[in-house]
Formats: sequence, structure tokens, C-alpha cells
Amino acid sequence: MSGICEGRVAIVTGAGRGLGRAHALELGREGASVVVNDLGVELDGSGGGPDWANEVASEIRALGGHAVVDNNDVSDWAGAQELIGTAVREFGRLDVLVNNAGVLRDRMIVSLTADDVTKVVGVHLCGALFTSHHAGHYWRERAKSGETPVARIINTTSGAGLYGNVGQSAYSAAKAGIVGMTLVAAVELGRYGVTVNALSPGARTRMTQEVFASAMAEPGEGFDTMAPENVSPLVAWLAGLESSSVTGRVFESYGGMIGIAEGWRHGPSFTEGRRLAPAEVGDVVRDLLSRAAPAEPVQGS
Repeated sequence: MSGICEGRVAIVTGAGRGLGRAHALELGREGASVVVNDLGVELDGSGGGPDWANEVASEIRALGGHAVVDNNDVSDWAGAQELIGTAVREFGRLDVLVNNAGVLRDRMIVSLTADDVTKVVGVHLCGALFTSHHAGHYWRERAKSGETPVARIINTTSGAGLYGNVGQSAYSAAKAGIVGMTLVAAVELGRYGVTVNALSPGARTRMTQEVFASAMAEPGEGFDTMAPENVSPLVAWLAGLESSSVTGRVFESYGGMIGIAEGWRHGPSFTEGRRLAPAEVGDVVRDLLSRAAPAEPVQGS
């Protein structure tokens, strides 16, 4: 197979279903050899099995591509390390890491349990951190040995992480953390030939099927706006060689739309050459708010 990712080796976590499956297939179609990482768990992280990952790998091979299955748990430090090792052992190298794995346990903040937080933050945020650490270490060692990596990390955030979403405090916190990690990793790993970007996708998956159950239409008859496959071309492009100058960015994509999310920037400020008294702060804050851009509304509010 040939395409914009020809000869690349890519890992996609959570690749058994939904967005991960779509990304893995797209990368395969574009010529990448793909490590299909998935535990086959239920939406809340329970259960598990290799069937979904095996099916995706088989689909890639049926297209004429190369794929292997990996069932390591990315929320486990050693499991994340072993995942990177799978790519190197099976294909001789690693060029692309797509952090997509996730679970969902929606709760209002007053109803959260410790296990809910541990599981959601563990898979989304720690999973992306752990795999990025081990992949970054691999690329740093290659750079030190005189090679020049042309590597990519593509993290998955969410509108819940960018703007918040009612009932998803743990999920929103994890996805917001992924954005912060992306910004830092882009700077730290850039010296080794690695770009790091994040993607906030809009798609109908197990996590969003109730929200997007009837979302279709436009810009053409029969076009399923919320199909996961609509997001994957951006992932494939970011994974390829053309995107070398793009790093530290957060993209939004669904249907036929690609956008760039613009995050925190320094806004209006007030400076006084002395310590303010508490009673003086109110007038200062009110003036600053009158000059600041309005906050984006929290989703579901």
C-alpha cells in the first residue's frame, strides 16, 4: 500500500472500536504499519478481550497493509513501555503514537467515587503520559545515536476538556490535562525531531452515541457528519511527513470541518506598584472582566 504515511510505523491506542478503529484503518490505507492496541473493555473499563483489536488488524491486512495486535494496558507504566517495545520488535521502529484510548464514567462531581476518578484519569491522562514518556525516551535515544527521528505524537482531547461538560468533571479534568501535557511535550521533544499535537474530535462513538444518535446531514445528502471516519484524515496527515512544522497545536474536527482551538492567552491586566488592600480588589476585577473576552459556555449548562 502507498500513501502519505508509506513506510511509517504507528501505534494507535484504543484502536478496537470508534475513533481508534477509524484512525488505525486510515493509517493502514495510507501505507503505515499499525500496532492496534486495545483491551476490548466495556465503556466503563470493565471486562475485556482481544476480539476487537484482532478484527481491526485483520481489516488492515485485508487492505494489503501490515498490522499487529497489542493488548497492553496503557494506564500501567510497564504496559505502556511494552507497547512501545511491540512496535520496535515487530516493525523495527516507531514513528507515530496516536493516544486515543479512553473510558467513561459520567458522574456529577458530588457523586464521583475514587475508583471513577482513578479509572478515567488513569486511562485518558496517565495513559497518554506514560506512552509519550516511553516513546519520547525511544526517540531521544535514536537522536543521541546520530539518527534524525521524524516522529509524531497525536493526543486526543475533547470539547469537555477545552470548555467543560456538565456531569463529566473527571473526564474534563483528564482531557484538559492532556492539552497541558501536549504543550509541554511539544517543546521538550521538539529537539529530538518529534511534533506533538492534540485533537478534539466530534464523532459518534460508544462515548457519544446518545448525543449524536440522529446527527446526520450536510454538506450533502447521505453525508454522516458524525461518522468517526471523517476525523481520521487529519490524523493521517499529522502522522505524515508534511506536518513537520506543526506542533503544540490543538485541532477540532468533525464532519468536513477542521479548526484550531485557541487556548489561554494573557488578557487584560492591572498593575499597581504596591500591595492592594482586599477591599480594592473588587473594582480591579470588575474592570478587568469588562475588558476581557467572555468565557466560552460550559457544554450542557
